[in-house]
Amino acid sequence: MVYIPFILAFVLLFAGIPVGLALLTSGLIYFGFMSTTLPLTSIIQNMIQNCMSTGLLTIPMFLFMGTVMNYCGLTGRLLDWCNALVGHKKGGLAQVNVLLSTVNGGICGSSGADAAMQCKILVPEMVKKGYPIAFATAVTAASGLIAPMIPPGNALILYSTMTDTSCVRMFMAGYIPGILMCIAEMITVSVICRKNGYQSRSDRASIKEIFIQTKNAFWAIVAIFLLIVGLRFGFFNVHEGAVVTSALCIIVGLFIYKTLTIKEIPKMFLEAFHTTSNIMIMLMGSMVFGFYLTWARIPQNLAILIMTISSNKYIFMIMACGLMLIMGMFMDGTAMLMIVTPLLYPISMKYEINVIHLGIIELICGYIGSLTPPVGGVMYTCCNITKVSIPDFFNAVKPFIFALIIVLLFVVFIPQISTLLPEIVYGPI
Repeated sequence: MVYIPFILAFVLLFAGIPVGLALLTSGLIYFGFMSTTLPLTSIIQNMIQNCMSTGLLTIPMFLFMGTVMNYCGLTGRLLDWCNALVGHKKGGLAQVNVLLSTVNGGICGSSGADAAMQCKILVPEMVKKGYPIAFATAVTAASGLIAPMIPPGNALILYSTMTDTSCVRMFMAGYIPGILMCIAEMITVSVICRKNGYQSRSDRASIKEIFIQTKNAFWAIVAIFLLIVGLRFGFFNVHEGAVVTSALCIIVGLFIYKTLTIKEIPKMFLEAFHTTSNIMIMLMGSMVFGFYLTWARIPQNLAILIMTISSNKYIFMIMACGLMLIMGMFMDGTAMLMIVTPLLYPISMKYEINVIHLGIIELICGYIGSLTPPVGGVMYTCCNITKVSIPDFFNAVKPFIFALIIVLLFVVFIPQISTLLPEIVYGPI
């Protein structure tokens, strides 16, 4: 009986019920009908109290910042800048695609949003340059996975909230894995383009042209580095950083680039409000589902089972990665994060695994799964936009999945990839 809500959560997710509602319903059914040891009112009070945490202010602040930067047209300027830097290399426009996702991660913070945007902007241009549309779609989808790793990625914020981990430490932890993913994908692009004879390289940009594009993208670059430097040196906390960056972008959009009008500002607030509402419902569902898992002692029982198999933490992490990669095939990366974190976090404590290290592994696994059938979220988003068949897409994206799994193995077996930068900047946990 105790496992019925757990199974119900998966059934509701596969039926297309939104993540937050599926988790919330499953948890409330357990406390309302199956458990008499804890009043349902206590669960609701705890849920509301947790949602009033000041740490959750990070979510709407950074969502609004990303919305402002998109409305101000900073993404297009970053595209031109990236093209000037790497457009001359083998598979130039495909390399631009990967690099733009890395730079753009601080703006979108979401793999789906980044991939959808670039499917509309870059895929048509790549097809004009002679790239097969399946390859162009695969590059765009794979590069979109870098966005959640680059601060302020939404998944980094969600994980830090769920595990009560420092948000700025999670931000710092995402940089090196994100850059490794970028390098792995750029190498993969180069190998594929050389093997298949995809030329499509533009002339090398002159120093003058690079200077011009850098000048055009200057305020976009300043906004990103202002956030990084401000957080590093303590000029502002993580909430204030989003506000300062948003204010700078609004000023730039209104008075320097003149790409933003006063009438669009309420639209930006409304768009950020809608996205924040969806995320808060997911968080509430995750909290109740986490209460259920803890109260039913499912993580503890699972930990005992796993530790009878092996007491080696790396064996545990490989098993966890296999589970998460499979789950990622059937559900959105964020949904997977919401379910596995309450399960794996208590077990990882028994194995003395760094909470930041675990979070980065969860993120990479979940988003690799989103590239694969049958229910890969990023895969379907990109294929729906570009009208590429799933088999053609999967054949084209397999080399990128292989490259990302290699990065995942590096992250699993070398914890310092995730933990070194936060420890250098903020000291040991």
